[in-house]
Amino acid sequence: MKALVLTEYNHLSVQDLPKPTIKPNEVLVRVQAVGICGSDVHGMDGSSGRRIPPIVMGHEASGIIAEVGDDVRGWSVGDRVTFDSTVYALDDWYSRRGMYNLSDGREVVGVSTPDFKRQGAFAEFVAIPHHILYAIPDNVSFTQAALVEPVAVALHALSLTPIQVNDSAAVVGAGMIGLFIIQALKLAGCGTIIAIDLDDDRLALARKLGATHTINAGASDRKSPDVAKQVQSLTHGRGADVSFEVVGAGPTVKTAIDCVRKGATVTLVGNLAPSVEIPLQAVVTRQLRLQGSCAINGEYEAALALISSGRINVEAILSAEVPLEEGADWFKRLYEKEKGLIKVVLKP
Repeated sequence: MKALVLTEYNHLSVQDLPKPTIKPNEVLVRVQAVGICGSDVHGMDGSSGRRIPPIVMGHEASGIIAEVGDDVRGWSVGDRVTFDSTVYALDDWYSRRGMYNLSDGREVVGVSTPDFKRQGAFAEFVAIPHHILYAIPDNVSFTQAALVEPVAVALHALSLTPIQVNDSAAVVGAGMIGLFIIQALKLAGCGTIIAIDLDDDRLALARKLGATHTINAGASDRKSPDVAKQVQSLTHGRGADVSFEVVGAGPTVKTAIDCVRKGATVTLVGNLAPSVEIPLQAVVTRQLRLQGSCAINGEYEAALALISSGRINVEAILSAEVPLEEGADWFKRLYEKEKGLIKVVLKP
């Protein structure tokens, strides 16, 4: 089969690899669409430590079942499916308590670390345990289904965050996940949704998708704006009721903390940097709740239903659909932060 392989850091090439051999509890999926995730782009240069080469990356995917393992029930060859990115054991202590995203020994499709290596979906075929499969609704395309995973990541972040109708929310980072969080916040009934980013084009898209206000945190046509004061002016002088940090860097984490009111919740979704500094005294004296949001924990069905009904727009963030053979070039363009690029979907 054809596969896009990270052969060494910053080098991708299309190679001919053996088709995966499935285990009794797995199905073989013929991949129809697979998204390039930001974590793949950042992992490509070795900075994350989670894409140790050689590895076939790719965890946002959809396709058609080509083979079914002997122990698999309820799935058949020809079924249209997508799948969770987390591979977990059903009998794990955390899984039994409804927290499979935190399960011990969990693996992630298309990720390679010192602890595990699982080949991903930048290939014609990928082997997937049957218990993480989801059926694609008839009116949802393979490309749309390849974007279910990041939508589910956004929904999981909201599920952890105390939100009431007409609350105010600040979203720091208007990339793909941030834009899905904005749409979800609108569905959740937030009255004021403030998108914060450095890119005016992304901020314009954020407003189109549900943000009521936008702030460019580094606009060059004026002095460095005081983002916190701008957020306060939009929220009765208090600050936002909740904020979401969707970048994973020290300055953006500080912004997410600075722009909320006392007693607020700050949900950290981005994880680009392994560690960041936080304003400890501000967190303690303002009694803020800082929490991480890890991956997905059962939000796939909701994500598929919201896409199927049109209440979540995934096409708005789609920049290009290209053949797998062009993947290396598009990785480079994303890595170099080409203006206007958000999401690229590869077609094996």
